[in-house]
Amino acid sequence: MRFCRPALAVSIIALASPCFAETSKPIPVNNPPAQNAFIDLLALMSGHCKTLKVAGRTFTCKTVAYAHGDRGRVNFAVAVDNPSDDSHVVSFSGENGKRADDNSYELPIDRMLLNSKDRPKVDGLPVPAEQTSTGVCRQTGNFAARKVNDVTCSATDNQGRKYELLFVSDGTPVSVRRIRQSAPSIQDPFK
Repeated sequence: MRFCRPALAVSIIALASPCFAETSKPIPVNNPPAQNAFIDLLALMSGHCKTLKVAGRTFTCKTVAYAHGDRGRVNFAVAVDNPSDDSHVVSFSGENGKRADDNSYELPIDRMLLNSKDRPKVDGLPVPAEQTSTGVCRQTGNFAARKVNDVTCSATDNQGRKYELLFVSDGTPVSVRRIRQSAPSIQDPFK
């Protein structure tokens, strides 16, 4: 499935991380200091969701992205195909993921990040609602080889709502980007 990747990437990363810009220059968003981090690796995957359930409701998706933060937090962010809400993004988020072998990766989920057009914005970017959750995501394939076969995720939040994902790649090579922090290029004229 083809779509406008740059705009979608920004939408996903706005949810998946406190900051990111297509130009690789960070855009800070107000988050608790312990969670304030920058994306250092982004992998956009092309394919379709065989299953996407958010709090019991069934959706389709536009794409799935893997986002790794410089402090170790990982997000499998899903851009929801919702014509009435172009900001609808759901992210399975966790830390301490482990590679089981050269072709599989497992991430324990400790929170769900939920975003929609109705969420408050900081610096123009929507700030997701966080739901404490438990679950796991499994990815088969390898980003270094730019090939991911599928991603499966299952989580339950602290209010008992269930989230499920089965994403299957269409075989298109994964778009992997390493992001490096750089000094701001815009100067404040009032300083």
